Amino acid sequence: MKVSAVRQALLLIALAFVPAIGEAIYFRGKVSWQSLDRSSEMVNLDQAQSWGANAIWVDARPDNEFEQDHVPGAIPLNEDRWNELLPTLLAQWSLEKKIVVYCSSQSCNASREVARRLRDEAGLKDVFVLRGGWEEWLKNRR
Repeated sequence: MKVSAVRQALLLIALAFVPAIGEAIYFRGKVSWQSLDRSSEMVNLDQAQSWGANAIWVDARPDNEFEQDHVPGAIPLNEDRWNELLPTLLAQWSLEKKIVVYCSSQSCNASREVARRLRDEAGLKDVFVLRGGWEEWLKNRR
């Protein structure tokens, strides 16, 4: 009887690994805790502020968070209202401008997604994600 129970337990463990291995293979490049941003696409707060008037600040947070507070002069642009808000950004953009996208924190993915869409869909260059996001801005508010 004990041999049978051990065999069944091993079979259940083996069966549990089948979907796990499948997911590991399928999602190998999409692990959420890995930053998919290349370091060239990230910018720290000091560097972004040094660009002065040549920086366009884009707030990727939800509308209610933007309305409570935001980087002075920032333009709201989030996934929920992408088509509605994108023209406002494009009206202010020019070739010499750099775009700094932020969301609530370093772990927030909204800024990465908005930056990716600005590069891929809108064809804009010099689009950066603010390292640390809104939390970093608040800590170093000037």
